[in-house]
Amino acid sequence: MDAYGSALAAGRLIVYPLDGSIGCIARARGRTRAFLGQCGHPVPPDVVADVATVVSELVTNAVVHAPGPCGLYLVEAEAELTIGVSDTSTVPPEPRSSDPARGGGFGWHLLRRLAERVEVCVRPPWGKTVCAFMRMTAAGSTPVRENRVRGGG
Repeated sequence: MDAYGSALAAGRLIVYPLDGSIGCIARARGRTRAFLGQCGHPVPPDVVADVATVVSELVTNAVVHAPGPCGLYLVEAEAELTIGVSDTSTVPPEPRSSDPARGGGFGWHLLRRLAERVEVCVRPPWGKTVCAFMRMTAAGSTPVRENRVRGGG
């Protein structure tokens, strides 16, 4: 059994349906913090803060750029956390230039800095899932910077 199968067997997977409203962003952060508190091992405060930031960015992008509901998926396996957010848009995220005057353009760059890797899986006509993979241990390891987009009909 692979790590994700083990996580499923151990009950360390949670799915939160979100309504796509602005208020669901804070609810997603709160549910994520609760999930991290129940992992069975201490998660360093800086990791909790980074994970909450990644969840905020992913859910915010879903709320702003895709109509309708979205979903938050959290899987913990072997000290790695997979954060997935699914939405109804089939358009993969693209980095934009940061513009403090206009606002925005920081999220994708921030995700890439905080996560070990980010993957996008597009599934027309249903939408896409953006996954960020993060270590749940103290900082110190060099993150792997990947950005993969997968799609299919």
